[in-house]
Amino acid sequence: MSATPEKLRLGGMALGNGLLVHGPTAWSAAIRRADGTIGVASGRKPRLRGRVEDVPGARGVVKLGEAMLVIPLVKRALPDAKLPFQSASTVAAMGATALAGQLVRKRLPGTGGEAAVAVLSLAPSLLALRSGDLAAYHGVEHKAIAAYEQGDGADAAEAAKEHDRCGSHLMAPLLTANVAGGALLRRLVERPTPAHGAALSLASLGVAVEVFVWSEKHADSAVTRALRRPGHELQRVLGTREPTAEQLEVGAAALQEILRAEGAETTA
Repeated sequence: MSATPEKLRLGGMALGNGLLVHGPTAWSAAIRRADGTIGVASGRKPRLRGRVEDVPGARGVVKLGEAMLVIPLVKRALPDAKLPFQSASTVAAMGATALAGQLVRKRLPGTGGEAAVAVLSLAPSLLALRSGDLAAYHGVEHKAIAAYEQGDGADAAEAAKEHDRCGSHLMAPLLTANVAGGALLRRLVERPTPAHGAALSLASLGVAVEVFVWSEKHADSAVTRALRRPGHELQRVLGTREPTAEQLEVGAAALQEILRAEGAETTA
């Protein structure tokens, strides 16, 4: 009797009209075109890691960078794909948030101002999720991956629309690291420059990813449950929406393609 094949570790990103799935070495995407047909594409993932693959703090940032490099590959393969931040309203919200952040820092210096700016920075993401079908395809992402992980013919429609590996769980540690790092930076540097700010953002992201990884390894701990609560509530209330059968069909196509691209078993 052959051994049961090990499940792939899959991640994903919701698109405005479909789903992007990341596997260990490949990516796949499926979208619903305007004419109602489903477009599917896949390819190999770029690799950037090298010597930093095992360096805490840096490894997470590099992995996220690899994930971002996939996005133009998806757009090239599927020109009709609607990326999360390509709408005019979301771009305008990003600009307004940047201006509002500058005003807040001037009017409210110190830790309180940094905390307010950190919260403001979530606005474009929340706007993108609440417009169009992005939140529904975020639900598709979680349901499709959860059903695959459960196996035994699990139905994606019955799976939860919240997932423990969602990027929303990065928000709490990322905001905390940003606020704490900003306070420390002001103590060490009299006039921080944009370069200092960029370095702080990368460092905060690295810390958040390490917390994320730790939480996955200690999933049953009380600390992990507390860390995941904000992200879970963000998914439940704002970040996801129950998808339609047609949207779940797109998710199934993306999942089937990633399994094919990874050379994995296609039966759950």
